[in-house]
Amino acid sequence: MSINTISRETEIRLLNFFSDRILPEEMAKTLRQINFTLALGIMSEHETLQNEIAKLRDGLYWLNELAETLNPYLDLE
Repeated sequence: MSINTISRETEIRLLNFFSDRILPEEMAKTLRQINFTLALGIMSEHETLQNEIAKLRDGLYWLNELAETLNPYLDLE
């Protein structure tokens, strides 16, 4: 995993997004719901999803990482 710094412009866009469109907590909840739905689809061996398992696995990981960054849930004691 590489860590890159984001540009000031990207930072402003993210701040505006979470200020004007959706709260970070709601976005995190949405990401978790999508993760759950995709995971269920994969486990049910849906043919279309089976062809994309590697991409989905990576995507699910990063979606969850973003969700945890926006609103830590799994790291809470």
